[in-house]
Amino acid sequence: MRKQPKKKNQNIYQIFGLNGTLNILEYKKKKIIRVDIMQGSVAERKQVVNTLIKTKTFPVHRLTKDIFLKKYSGKRTQGIVVTFEENIIQNLPSFDKSSEYECLLVIDNLEDPQNLGQIIRTAECANITGLLLPEHQSVQLTDSVLQVSQGAFIHLPIYRCGNLHQQLRTLKKEGFWIIGVENSVKAMQWHELDYKRKLVLVMGSEGKGIRPVIVKACDELITIPMHGKLNSLNVSSATSAILFERQRQLSL
Repeated sequence: MRKQPKKKNQNIYQIFGLNGTLNILEYKKKKIIRVDIMQGSVAERKQVVNTLIKTKTFPVHRLTKDIFLKKYSGKRTQGIVVTFEENIIQNLPSFDKSSEYECLLVIDNLEDPQNLGQIIRTAECANITGLLLPEHQSVQLTDSVLQVSQGAFIHLPIYRCGNLHQQLRTLKKEGFWIIGVENSVKAMQWHELDYKRKLVLVMGSEGKGIRPVIVKACDELITIPMHGKLNSLNVSSATSAILFERQRQLSL
């Protein structure tokens, strides 16, 4: 009988570069599987790296330059790669008794890992309650996504979602207003929205936007008018504008 190939553990990730790896090494809840350091590299000379390695209990492998570069060819590692295990995606809790200014961010129809990583970083900086990631019709968490987020995924709760349309109905019952961001002449301008309430902000991809069934589930639509020759912003740029407009209103 032939042996079945082993399936890759979907909870095992790799992060490289000083900024991303230091966030992982400093965070106590992550299970570090191994740390690879290139001999003579920038990372090996960093005092903070050596201090963390001395005070933590995880396997550290110092590899020669040839072996390291062969193993991590094409990656801008700065001489350090961390492999860790973590259940990053959580089950969505009940928000029925949550605060009046909770804000969840939903990404629908997104295909670009780079954009998702940037959105995670922006959402964490903007103090969003959490990111709701559909299991279908959207890119999932990968090493590339986490790399671009620069460690923000450590601090931002990321929740799984099977049926987004059904989940939005549940969130409405828990007091949330569902706001879709679309390029539409009928939509309200993004800065005119009242952000001082429980919100779910639904972002779509630049090309496809939000699926029609999700648009229908929204209570209101907002848009960012374009004045140049392009008809839409990159989704991560649009997300930044909207999340920090919310922060501005909350600070008033």
